[in-house]
Amino acid sequence: MKLASLMHGRDGRLVVVSKDLTRATDAFPVVPTLQAALDDWDRYAPRLADLAESLEHGSLPSFRFHEHDCASPLPRAGQWLDASAYVNHVELVRKARSAEMPDSFWTDPLMYQGGSDVTLAPREAVRARSEEHGIDFEAEIAVVTDDVPMGVNPDAALRHIRLVMLVNDVSLRNLTAKELAKGFGFVQSKPSSAFSPVAVTPDELGEAWRGGKLHLPVLTQLNGAPFGRPDAGVDMTFDFGTLIAHAARTRRLSAGTIIGSGTVSNRDADGGPGRPIAEGGLGYACIAEQRMVEIIRTGAPVTPFLRFGDSFRIEMKDAEGRSIFGAIEQEALPHAE
Repeated sequence: MKLASLMHGRDGRLVVVSKDLTRATDAFPVVPTLQAALDDWDRYAPRLADLAESLEHGSLPSFRFHEHDCASPLPRAGQWLDASAYVNHVELVRKARSAEMPDSFWTDPLMYQGGSDVTLAPREAVRARSEEHGIDFEAEIAVVTDDVPMGVNPDAALRHIRLVMLVNDVSLRNLTAKELAKGFGFVQSKPSSAFSPVAVTPDELGEAWRGGKLHLPVLTQLNGAPFGRPDAGVDMTFDFGTLIAHAARTRRLSAGTIIGSGTVSNRDADGGPGRPIAEGGLGYACIAEQRMVEIIRTGAPVTPFLRFGDSFRIEMKDAEGRSIFGAIEQEALPHAE
């Protein structure tokens, strides 16, 4: 089942989307918003699934689905927790500044709590007050949960995943170091994130969803050119069951909680840092990682962070080359004072 929220009010208008992302039907006769559906998933999910089946058979009214009409699936979410499940990414960042990585990073997930009162639509511009802030995108996988009890174990946690999405976890890299030096986490360096037009149930992903991981490449483009295609199922140190259990260790999680994987990152075939696509590698899911590899190789970064007017695209396709979630397509623009 594929779900989207069209722009309407503060919480969107829930629609059921066809598998090929060409048609949609209104979910209002069942439930008006995605958050309301998640609040009572066991009640509403079967009825939404019936709508999805009828939509595929063409047996109910539908309309043309346009991704640019979409808000975020959850325009305001109760909670957004982002991890760093691809420890290769963390290792590269620390190696580039000649810092040792604690062994605990391989056994205990890193996670921060971001802002989710405002989430960006998949075609909404990333606005910043200055290019000097170091504007960057981060292509990630995210899951949405129902109510999760405190102390859930990783296996049980997987059963609380209701939806899967793509996410651009926007970062202002040049503000990060000063914030982290305070020892109290991110705020200003992590503005609103953007999510894919469509959220899908795990069963929709077939064999690509296994072991709490999504085993498909995340495709990124920068200014129309291929930038990265790392496989989200490779080099993921912590699966989503482990991440949810980590988040719920000392508290309950409410329905509509979004858990992010962190930047998707693959090692090179020889075990070293990944190579750019131009050199036959898988490229990267964020600019910062390419800069880190450049520092490791040559001693200095070459690739600039986003400039105003730069655009990027984040997408995932199935084995037949069909878009699964639709695309996040955004442009970096100055904030209008």
